[in-house]
Amino acid sequence: MQSQLDEHGIGTSNFLIKGAMMRYSVFVPKLYNFCKSVGFTAGKMLPSRAFCSDESQGFPIILITKHFGCFPFNHGMVGGIVATDRHGPHADHGKDLLIIQASHVGYDADDKRFGVYRRLQTDSNSLSSNCGKIDSVLEWYLSEYRFARENIFIRQERGQFFVTIDNQFLDESRKEGLFLRVDRLTSATHLVEVLSTSKQFVASAELVAQLSNEEANSENNVAILNHLTASFFYYKREIEGGIEGHGHLENNLLDVMPVIVTSNAPLLTAAMFNTRAEFDRSYRSIIKNRRYLGKKVLLISGINIDISPQPGQVFPLTKFVPWAAYIQSDDGSGVTYEQKELLEVLSQQSAENADQIDLENAISEMVEANEVLVEAG
Repeated sequence: MQSQLDEHGIGTSNFLIKGAMMRYSVFVPKLYNFCKSVGFTAGKMLPSRAFCSDESQGFPIILITKHFGCFPFNHGMVGGIVATDRHGPHADHGKDLLIIQASHVGYDADDKRFGVYRRLQTDSNSLSSNCGKIDSVLEWYLSEYRFARENIFIRQERGQFFVTIDNQFLDESRKEGLFLRVDRLTSATHLVEVLSTSKQFVASAELVAQLSNEEANSENNVAILNHLTASFFYYKREIEGGIEGHGHLENNLLDVMPVIVTSNAPLLTAAMFNTRAEFDRSYRSIIKNRRYLGKKVLLISGINIDISPQPGQVFPLTKFVPWAAYIQSDDGSGVTYEQKELLEVLSQQSAENADQIDLENAISEMVEANEVLVEAG
């Protein structure tokens, strides 16, 4: 898969990041007012979140509780996967129903790096991967890619360019691994030379066009490195677990892994692709689920960007990047908002919410309420 790259080198085609982010303290009241604008009833909305289990997702949950007046139902599995088997209980627990799905990615402002997050509860406030589930899924693919980029070489001899490929990547009998698109990497599949652990071919014009002047004029073997772009390879992988199982997130990403591992921010890119896959799947599960018939339902998907807290901050400065939304009316009709349409409609909503609750007062009232005796047996 070859996609257009944005300023971060992220191949995600039309998924906007720059100019699309909004602080959760702004996003949630705007979302609440959006719900009201499409006919949701104040006090009868049941929000649900499909977030990862990471503690960095707590602040968004607190804000959802504050603005919607109830703790959100839990639709989420690790990695931001939607548990569609929870649709029925969700539908039963409220009149007007909201699902917020979001994969998440950390961001450290000190070094402007995606994919890490400062953990305040560790001994040394250390940085670690975020989302950890996505990071663990990518580890094998990144390792395969690193080996490939360091073991495929380009050489120029009297104006003719050759590419030397490690034999591992020419073994089509493998069940899993990184596989080259040899027809794109070479100009002809016939061998030029057989070496002890590799074979040499004439390099394709597509590959040669990527070389710098220094590389093109060198007569030494030059590792392909960043010239091994997403169009030159794909992956095969035997993934255990089916839909909403252990390997669900990995299955969402397998076909686009070349774009992910060659991007400048793999965890962000993976979160974007996972969000796209989960919105599409969740949308279809909603329109096919009889428990949602006769109900107003709003599904909105995006990315939570967890900005590492600075000294003295208790929570991250989480930002939301909307991707798409689907609204189903109680008569069964529905409409989908693409990202630009969704950003426009959210921008028109007020960031003030007169219906929001005072969490401290609400907690105090419950603490001071008369004791209720529970009679057992």
